[in-house]
Amino acid sequence: MSLSAVGDRIASLQASMQRHRIDAVVVPSADPHLSEYLPGHWKGREWLSGFTGSVGTFIATSSFAGVWTDARYWTQAETELAGSGVELMKIPSGASLLHIDWLAANMAPGQTVAVDARVLGLSTARLLSDALAARGVLLRTDIDLLDEVWSERPGLPTDPVFEHAAPFASTSRATKLAATREAMARLGANAHFISTLDDIAYLFNLRGADVSFNPVFLAHALVTIDRATLFVGDDKIPAALRASLQADGVHLARYDDAAGALATLGSETTLLVDPRRITAGMRAAVGASARVVEAVNPTTFAKSRKTSDEAAHVRATMEQDGAALCEFFAWLETTLQDPQRDPLTEVAIDRHITAARARRPGFVSPSFGTIAGFNANGAIMHYRATEQSHAIIEGHGLLLIDSGGQYLGGTTDITRVVAVGNVTEAHRRDFTLVLKGLIALSAAQYPRGTRSPLLDAIARAPIWAAGIDFGHGTGHGVGYFLNVHEGPQSISPSTPPDPHTAMEPGMITSIEPGIYRPGKWGIRIENLVLNVPAQTTGFGEFLRFETLTLCPIDTRCLDLSILRSDERAWINDYHATVRARLAPHVTGAAAAWLHTRTEEI
Repeated sequence: MSLSAVGDRIASLQASMQRHRIDAVVVPSADPHLSEYLPGHWKGREWLSGFTGSVGTFIATSSFAGVWTDARYWTQAETELAGSGVELMKIPSGASLLHIDWLAANMAPGQTVAVDARVLGLSTARLLSDALAARGVLLRTDIDLLDEVWSERPGLPTDPVFEHAAPFASTSRATKLAATREAMARLGANAHFISTLDDIAYLFNLRGADVSFNPVFLAHALVTIDRATLFVGDDKIPAALRASLQADGVHLARYDDAAGALATLGSETTLLVDPRRITAGMRAAVGASARVVEAVNPTTFAKSRKTSDEAAHVRATMEQDGAALCEFFAWLETTLQDPQRDPLTEVAIDRHITAARARRPGFVSPSFGTIAGFNANGAIMHYRATEQSHAIIEGHGLLLIDSGGQYLGGTTDITRVVAVGNVTEAHRRDFTLVLKGLIALSAAQYPRGTRSPLLDAIARAPIWAAGIDFGHGTGHGVGYFLNVHEGPQSISPSTPPDPHTAMEPGMITSIEPGIYRPGKWGIRIENLVLNVPAQTTGFGEFLRFETLTLCPIDTRCLDLSILRSDERAWINDYHATVRARLAPHVTGAAAAWLHTRTEEI
């Protein structure tokens, strides 16, 4: 986006603010479902500022425009916002609410702040309202200024919904609905409203393509004791699927009718809502006489705990994903060694790794935009190469590749760093420290119910010991052919260690420590792991991690002198497993590459 376009758009927004007597407007990175990845219709923050990261909050006043985002995006934001007049406001994490503190400090009594309630989380809305009220500042949530200034705003997506069928969906829709109703009853509720798209997709065994990378569709759901209503766009449900849903007691209604249905709820209704997963607009629509109970969506817990059948499908998917990566890395090394080749770019990495996955059974799409960063670009945590801006991979250094796939039998997410040409002692030291962090947490045993954020320090300890740290969480939950970022567990110091973050059997989580040296290189090594039982003692049940990801780690980048014997054993055992599991799925150059890269150290 041109700098002049950003300036014109912000000027148009400020003129609209003046017409409506609004002193500040807040545009969060959100939609009515509080999604991470957004349909084009709700990418207002990106449209206004030019910042394309997936997390950020935009605020404009008559004389100021700024974007609040966390350390993963600082380098990217500095580049994209440079010269635009939009200030980068650095925050410690994506969960930070420092923009609320800024508003409270900079707004004067009697002024008005506006934010669209349809895309404002209920929990955030309460904090914002309290902070502004304490300053005598008015909060308006009944207006969307983007509709007034964004003349070419995209419409809502129209892609059809499809069924996630057996054998991959091993639990029926009826069984999931029954379990949800049992959880509602335990909480004293006879109705439950759900807006988060992955919860809805999980509950109804449905998938879609309304959001990039996540196989979900725009919908709301209202579940009562004897009825389930799915509010979804017209013509998005094919006739055969419509009949299947009706046979399971699922009724269809228009997407725009969800708020109206909430308004009709009366005194006989006790409605369960999750304040972290519903917007202020939807909460305000609930009938005044209905009683409301607030708790985490039961489906949020249920979908995080993969069944034994789902875990089996994920293991099979990891073999296919790992085989695709063997083909890709064999091609990459051959290409890098060819002196007659055309220049190899970061953009080409994305194309080739996606093509390798697409040849595998069950592949649907990438699970997020591939990050391929060579040398200095690898230090940009959420870097994305484009045709307009990318590096050529030549000479010497480190290439970081963070990628993943959506398969019918699971979701993958893996980061590997590989040597290009010669690597230095400094490269090896950083790489080995990161791997030590991965091994430390991968090998941990912990009591069942441990709050997931408390595990973060285990992975950081070897890196901290060297006086180094990294600016993102160590791990996030991962869905089952669903969102690549899934809760409630999160191995991150920025996540409060609330009871709902407890580690339970069946959860899939990433482990991805890193070291980033701006302007030089970035290193992140990431595997997905499954919580499985370890042992039961007089002190209770203990869990451990089963490593799911199957792909060699580049031992050419290791400093063997700082590895303990048990760490060497872990690497050799992991590589033996990778070789045994992937060998049946690869041939030719991919098989030869697998054999070479899994040799013992």
